[in-house]
Amino acid sequence: MAQILAPSTQWQMRLTKVSTDASPLSSKMWSSLVLKQNNKRGAMKTSAKFKVLALKSDNSTINRLEGLLNLDITPFTDRIIAEYIWIGGSGIDVRSKSRTISKPVEHPSELPKWNYDGSSTGQAPGEDSEVILYPQAIFKDPFRGGNNILVICDAYTPAGEPIPTNKRYRAAEIFSNKKVADEIPWYGIEQEYTLLQQDVKWPLGWPVGAYPGPQGPYYCGAGADKSFGRDISDAHYKACLYAGINISGTNGEVMPGQWEYQVGPSVGIEAGDHIWCSRYILERITEQAGVVLTLDPKPIEGDWNGAGCHTNYSTKSMREEGGFEVIKKAILNLSLRHNEHISAYGEGNERRLTGKHETASINQFSWGVANRGCSIRVGRDTEKEGKGYLEDRRPASNMDPYVVTSLLAETTLLWEPSLESEALAAQKLALNV
Repeated sequence: MAQILAPSTQWQMRLTKVSTDASPLSSKMWSSLVLKQNNKRGAMKTSAKFKVLALKSDNSTINRLEGLLNLDITPFTDRIIAEYIWIGGSGIDVRSKSRTISKPVEHPSELPKWNYDGSSTGQAPGEDSEVILYPQAIFKDPFRGGNNILVICDAYTPAGEPIPTNKRYRAAEIFSNKKVADEIPWYGIEQEYTLLQQDVKWPLGWPVGAYPGPQGPYYCGAGADKSFGRDISDAHYKACLYAGINISGTNGEVMPGQWEYQVGPSVGIEAGDHIWCSRYILERITEQAGVVLTLDPKPIEGDWNGAGCHTNYSTKSMREEGGFEVIKKAILNLSLRHNEHISAYGEGNERRLTGKHETASINQFSWGVANRGCSIRVGRDTEKEGKGYLEDRRPASNMDPYVVTSLLAETTLLWEPSLESEALAAQKLALNV
């Protein structure tokens, strides 16, 4: 899959000026925020290290939070902190809150269910606001370190019904279908995102209210005039590895201030869990860095690339001898359900899928070998070897990975078109299946 091969981060934060009488800053006046693993006490007693930025005034007041944030509690208690994470009412925002657990856990089933106020997230009415969180996946917490964990949850009514924004429930049903499970669907997801300056909501590195030079030197570029936000990208990369997310790479994107990271290959429902946790970690890192994260598929109008979430997909049959024929059959099915996929592939995607800037038109399905202007791209190696994977280039950066991954499996493995529509589509797409 594209850049996806197999199943002491540091940055300086921006501060608001707190006093007009503050003396000029020197390098000694800054503390750095550091995330690193403390190996001195062994694997079970590691902790993430933080330093809190403080502007020293003339009386040399210091910030006393640093010692408390860096406390290693493992020698004194078995209790851990679990950060319960869920998707909010917009379907793209992530929410979280913390609770103390009596001892370290290894599986989500060991964790209690919890509740939250759904009326404050747009997910329940005020007169019946309780929504229940079911723990579904666990990751190590790169912010608190030690045995502390991040917990991906989905949401239900008190009666046990999944709420409308709970897309994981339906995805889990599809992936548990024997026909799907037997094909061991692999996903490699390329998450693009854009970093914005906090106060002006303009891309990082761009002159405020103006534009940088045209696209060309920024993609995978290096240098202060080409790369903006590398510290955030690198911090996120290491934090994801620490957490246990199957992140496989990262790179600067075509538009300055825009980045991409890749997660996978992941099997089935795991793909959605890993992407959502990686997004949460990115939100936390940009929060600490004083930078705004946006997953808008077209953050800047005009001659600038949008932000997508290209999804590489394969099944066991696609990866075996004769798999290219299976891939072509899958492409045929995808063409017949193009509208259903587009409607589920992200808000505002019509601003991105214009047929320009390495996209296909939102209104027309297409496929091709090594063609990044198509809806579905097949790699040269796949064509040459007669087996491999396909890349769905339609999903927007703000897509729900539970929806996209399960829909791909449903369309290619469970949905059966009529023979007439199949024949017409095959002829139109020049697919001999």
